[in-house]
Amino acid sequence: MRLSAKAQYACVAMVDLACSNDDPNPVHLKRIADKHGMSQRFLVQILLQLKGAGLVESTRGATGGYLLAKPPGQISLADIVHAIDQPPPPAPSALSGLFGTPVVQVLSSGLQEAQDREQSRLAEITLDELVKQAHQRSAISYQI
Repeated sequence: MRLSAKAQYACVAMVDLACSNDDPNPVHLKRIADKHGMSQRFLVQILLQLKGAGLVESTRGATGGYLLAKPPGQISLADIVHAIDQPPPPAPSALSGLFGTPVVQVLSSGLQEAQDREQSRLAEITLDELVKQAHQRSAISYQI
């Protein structure tokens, strides 16, 4: 699977926001950027796209920041990735110019099935699941 850096950063920011979802106070952009080593300018662009997609809400001012617009269980990785990167076109476009031999047909359907499974899996993974996994990993890393 190929994701742009922007889409990957968007996923990191959204999981971070989901980890703070129990806190009613907005999360400052600077905190997210500093915590994960991201450029604040790049993160602003990303969060604006996520806001346009209805995935985050923002509040202005000294106490402002960002919050998830929906519960973490209702936001999937597919939602985030597709808000930043366009969904992939049907595969495989390069084979469409070839003769419809059995080899081309089998390969074509196999590649399309792989792409469909990839997109389906992205849609299944929610922020809620990722937050649980992140908490498990942080609990494990602090045990001696």
